[in-house]
Amino acid sequence: MKRLIFFLLFQLTAWPAFAQQPELSLAAKSFVLSDFHSGQVLASHNPHERLDPASLTKLMTAYVVFSAIKQERIALEQVVPVSKKSWRMVGSRMFIEPNKRVTVNELIHGMIVQSGNDACVALAEMIAGSEDMFAHMMNEEAKRLKMHNTHFTNSTGLTHPEHYSTAHDLTLLASAIIRDFPEFYPFYSLKEYTYNGITQPNRNRLLWTDPNVDGMKTGWTEAAGYCLITSAQRDHRRLISVVMGTASPNARSIESQRLLNYGFQFFDTAHPYKKHQTVANVQIWKGAQNKLKVGFDRDIYFSLPRGKVDKLKARMEYRQPLVAPIGQGQEIGAVRFVLDGEEIASYPLIALEAVEAAGFFGRTWDNLKMWLN
Repeated sequence: MKRLIFFLLFQLTAWPAFAQQPELSLAAKSFVLSDFHSGQVLASHNPHERLDPASLTKLMTAYVVFSAIKQERIALEQVVPVSKKSWRMVGSRMFIEPNKRVTVNELIHGMIVQSGNDACVALAEMIAGSEDMFAHMMNEEAKRLKMHNTHFTNSTGLTHPEHYSTAHDLTLLASAIIRDFPEFYPFYSLKEYTYNGITQPNRNRLLWTDPNVDGMKTGWTEAAGYCLITSAQRDHRRLISVVMGTASPNARSIESQRLLNYGFQFFDTAHPYKKHQTVANVQIWKGAQNKLKVGFDRDIYFSLPRGKVDKLKARMEYRQPLVAPIGQGQEIGAVRFVLDGEEIASYPLIALEAVEAAGFFGRTWDNLKMWLN
């Protein structure tokens, strides 16, 4: 008879106990603090409220541009024509001109560091033919990234009734840039950029005041207020904060810093298993070998309150008997992680190797042993 087998896999090393996390309140319409590696939300307020994202929009503009480069549809040193529309854009600009040479690389710098609306439109028109078509591409990417409460009408973030996003969705987008385009992420840490003889600073003040901060984007419109997406790394941990709708540039920096400090002080990131690390060797029947290496198809991370890591336990579940053949990558069960008696996550357990069926005599012998058991 088949039976479900449970194994205690590990109990993480205890870390010093900290006081319970205080309730967090910020002077912002909406905010989210998340752990990049685990994807867990550590604090939030109105995370799904649709708001004007202002220039935070430019993260999606960049995402589409980075995708085009990765797919070799455009190149960094490619010269981009400057239309009258891009040249005449209102708001923040990098000051491109119709008759002055500008490359994709320069426009990316202008878009990220200087928040240039003109740079965004020039890139959008180059990639999609028009800004409207580019906005369609942005919305397709938003759907793919499961940004369910987001809709874009332009590449710049200029206010429009149908242009909106949420702190939750923008967290997904910021994480996707760091994860999918690590080669371009360092652009977000640049403190200034010069084009056309004009040097402009990055408006993210935390790049100067917190050495752990290495991104990402500011935003402001009258409708949106002052917004800031920040990413910071201390040792092996990376946190992402999204703060929307504050009253001033100073407020968005202060509230973002408070949010990051809260996350680093009151939480830890645990990394108990790496992708394709052997978790256990389990019994397999009728196979060319009698043990099967099992593990995960991803890195396993958890964000836990300080003092709770020692209470985390894991339990492996799979059907017995496991009978060959087994394919590499085949799901054979699950590992359930439990904290204080509650299941907090479950991950598929996979075969890390293929095991072919044994020959006739091997299968016959295992049949006999299984019958005796």
